[in-house]
Amino acid sequence: MATRKTKGDKPVLAICYDFDKTLSPDDMQAQGYIQKVYDGDIASFWAECDKLALEDGMDSNLAYMYKMKQEAEGRVIFSRNMLEDYGSKVALFPGVEDWFERIRSYGAKIGVIVEHYVISSGLKEMIEGTSPGKAGAFERIYASSFYYNERGVAVWPAQVINYTNKTQFLFRISKGVLDVNDPGVNDFFAPENIRIPFRNIVYIGDSDTDIPCMKLVNVNGGHSIGVYNSESCDKTKVHKMLTENRIKYFAPADYTENSELDKLVKAIIERTAANEFLESIYYECKKDCETDDL
Repeated sequence: MATRKTKGDKPVLAICYDFDKTLSPDDMQAQGYIQKVYDGDIASFWAECDKLALEDGMDSNLAYMYKMKQEAEGRVIFSRNMLEDYGSKVALFPGVEDWFERIRSYGAKIGVIVEHYVISSGLKEMIEGTSPGKAGAFERIYASSFYYNERGVAVWPAQVINYTNKTQFLFRISKGVLDVNDPGVNDFFAPENIRIPFRNIVYIGDSDTDIPCMKLVNVNGGHSIGVYNSESCDKTKVHKMLTENRIKYFAPADYTENSELDKLVKAIIERTAANEFLESIYYECKKDCETDDL
């Protein structure tokens, strides 16, 4: 049965994350897997994926998924368990481990339900293998994934997520229509019945592949945040995104308590509580006006 969430008494804030270079300092595939199965260096692996996509008119994410499976032949069993195991070795930015529960708790103190979602072109199975994934930190993980046979071996792509189709998941989250195959995402919802209006969506990402989501959130009153690696201090991408009005804010990818990002997200939670209080008064006044007119 399709999973749907409906609007409740408390406001909900959805925080949506890219994964690679947003929650983790590097591509998840390049933190052990490529080194294990590929004879060349990491840059050569990605170059071959790009060449495959270009020459065969293939989606770039399908190209890397194919390349991962191809290089595994004769070396490792390309299974769900193997991918989850490599996911458990993926490094995370400072503070990520306890970020999700800490931010949820902060929201609960001021009457805001905070939900965390991943929207990534990376692999769902590897994200599920990370410590936050295993701990159930995410309401949903929307990411590329494989179909597995009865032995748990990957045989075909089940889902591929690229930078343009990422946006559909924002609409699913907003309407509470969470299952990827539920056509109800196209249904009309009156504004007062939208579970999470876009003004209550935060999107956190790091690069051009996040721009469609960031722009969609931005123009609809939500909050888009660009993050950059605090070790390299390279702000080139976030400066470009801010100049082009893709994001509202940027901060180092430091998720520790009292960091810039921590303070920013907590301020957004506080603003959400105030905004939704005002919205509730507006709808009550509107309802009262309509009743009197009758």
